[in-house]
Amino acid sequence: MTVKVTLDHCVVHVSDWTRSNAFYRDVLGAEIVERPNGGFAYRFGDQQLNLHGPGVTPAEVARLPVQPGNSDLCFVWRGPISEAIAHLQDCGVPVERGPMERFGAKGSGTSVYFRDPDGSLLEFISYVG
Repeated sequence: MTVKVTLDHCVVHVSDWTRSNAFYRDVLGAEIVERPNGGFAYRFGDQQLNLHGPGVTPAEVARLPVQPGNSDLCFVWRGPISEAIAHLQDCGVPVERGPMERFGAKGSGTSVYFRDPDGSLLEFISYVG
């Protein structure tokens, strides 16, 4: 039997819903989804970031709940990395590192690193040029 999977979701911890919802919507283009059990999720097409945060009790299967600032996520930027850098500057988000060559799911690309409001490391990778 061949196992066929795709990534459905990962989890990030946020400490302030309003601040994080604005950041992920404006900087990353997330669709903000209100969850039936309280809190929110961030959708990117058919992938989702589930969130631990104020008022949300993590599922008891997690041995250690996700903590603010301990996530490391990479998002594909569908254009030249220079456009990603300009977008971050327009949003007032400092680039922490890059641009630099990185190896991602589609091979070699160029990345820039930045942080969300809780300190989680985020990356835009571009496979263009």
